Amino acid sequence: MPPARTLPGVLAAGETLVLDGGLSNQLRAQGCDLSDALWSARLLADAPQQIEAAHAAYVRAGAQVLITASYQATFEGFERRGIGRGRAAELMAGSVELARRAAGRSGREVWVAASVGPYGAMLADGSEYRGRYGATVRELERFHRPRVETLAEAAPDALALETVPDTDEAEAMLGAVRGSGVPVWLSYTVAGERTRAGQPLADAFALAAGEDQVVAVGVNCCDPADADRAVEMAAAVTGKPVVVYPNSGEVWDAAARGWTGQGTFDAARAGYWRRAGARLVGGCCRVGPSGISGLAAALASPGP
Repeated sequence: MPPARTLPGVLAAGETLVLDGGLSNQLRAQGCDLSDALWSARLLADAPQQIEAAHAAYVRAGAQVLITASYQATFEGFERRGIGRGRAAELMAGSVELARRAAGRSGREVWVAASVGPYGAMLADGSEYRGRYGATVRELERFHRPRVETLAEAAPDALALETVPDTDEAEAMLGAVRGSGVPVWLSYTVAGERTRAGQPLADAFALAAGEDQVVAVGVNCCDPADADRAVEMAAAVTGKPVVVYPNSGEVWDAAARGWTGQGTFDAARAGYWRRAGARLVGGCCRVGPSGISGLAAALASPGP
């Protein structure tokens, strides 16, 4: 059952909620093989119990919002695996149900956001960290709309338009969600004060400023060092609640399909993010249940 309170209502009241962490790293910790181009979306068909278990691990860690395993779930991607549109739609809708079941067993309010990943995620070549795919805004909107409609019909509490690398895709995704009746958050992946495609972040955030359906704006899948200024900017430009869930600080090597470098994620930054306007705070790739537990503890603390 969905929580009695709506997610937009909670955000409007000024509460700060803890998001979950990276689904893929928790699935790997559970022994799952994610080498397939479908990544975690493959498990929607092959091992849904593993996805539910990963969600449950984040609920136990203190997450109040779960993001579904639909980031890389697309009709095109499933078709390459021989999965037809009808079954693909069932799997996408099932991603919401898996998260809802894990949330329902918690005995407390836990919301579910259906992940809508970028076009580059479907390509499975790291291009979501570059953007500028050579597709028009209209073409990108046509790509996103069927999966948005499918996920919206599954009645999540929100749609997470996440890891968006450029303003063209943001414009397309915002067009695709209009009329869905589901609140959304828009979250860019960034480098410094620019999108991954190099556009000024202030301009990127401004796209959502007048969109009533957008209940939060911010960043994810970025270096934690870039999050501070991004939170400040998103709040100033849009006047909306901010969403922030950076990576561990390690760097994804698309060619080697692995992470390099050292983790720099620090849960102590959560207090600053909240003071700067963040109302949805979590972690992305390589931030696991222990990191989310740290965030929950930091946000529960009345300290500075």
